[in-house]
Amino acid sequence: MMAINCPTPASLQEYLWKHELPNRLQKPQPPSPEKIIRYGAIIGSVIHCHSSMGRTMDQARQHIINLEEAGSSAASGTVILADTLMHSKGRFSRTWHAPTGGLWGCVILANTFMPRARTLLPLTLGVACCEAVRDLGAQNAYVRWVNDVMVSGQKLGGFLVESFCTPRYGEEYHLLGFGININNNCFPDTLTNMAVSLSHTLGHPVNLLDFTLSFLAKMTWNIGLLCYEEEQDLHSDYSWENLEGQKDHLLLEQWKNLSDTLGRRVLYGYDIQKKPQYEAKVTGIRQDGAIIMRLDDGNQIVEHSGELQYL
Repeated sequence: MMAINCPTPASLQEYLWKHELPNRLQKPQPPSPEKIIRYGAIIGSVIHCHSSMGRTMDQARQHIINLEEAGSSAASGTVILADTLMHSKGRFSRTWHAPTGGLWGCVILANTFMPRARTLLPLTLGVACCEAVRDLGAQNAYVRWVNDVMVSGQKLGGFLVESFCTPRYGEEYHLLGFGININNNCFPDTLTNMAVSLSHTLGHPVNLLDFTLSFLAKMTWNIGLLCYEEEQDLHSDYSWENLEGQKDHLLLEQWKNLSDTLGRRVLYGYDIQKKPQYEAKVTGIRQDGAIIMRLDDGNQIVEHSGELQYL
């Protein structure tokens, strides 16, 4: 069976230059938007579409291994999409409901980033998703740290970044998994009050192929921002040891524009469903993407990973 939602590298390139770039030029932007898109244009250089599979992250690992065994390497920016997933999982192997109608996939990126970009990589997914859904009119969509996309307290998109090292040559990759509820409006009873779809939010069906192109184009832009900022860092007095003395990273600046986390009172936990740890108020986000919180006793705490629940 052929995949329903299957963009091509050519259609993505056309979308980038005919839609994404003009859209970016209408907004306050860095001085080189064309360069940023060219930096990120590895996204979607190869696109594999499937009607169904178990889990795209597992498929990505197998794809990388198969190419290594054949004496080749996976192309950085390869995108794997599936119309539906049979064994999809999120953090801590939590089940993710992934029927036909949603956007389910994974991006393979070679680990070529400098330390600062690697720490900000997870933010690219939530920012890209939130930008795409807001472009369609869902202005009540926000990013909850690290990268969950929420609408009125319900989850519209979830993302997961995992690292992978090949068994033979030790090549390192980042796997960027994404699950976005688009036209799938039926959820299991356990998720009815926790999840929401974009079509429900907007009140009408969404063209899934067009949304996929928009999301991948915005991933292109955000990965391009990481590369662009690396170039700026290499020509400046940037210091990894003194991040807080640097100006806001352009990706972090956009995350702040789209997030409603700063200033919120939250419940924090590394695995918040099984072991919530403490309540605090979010007071800021560091240049490496770590969240800064103030405890009730006045002490400040910094967390680089974990989960938040708004109180």
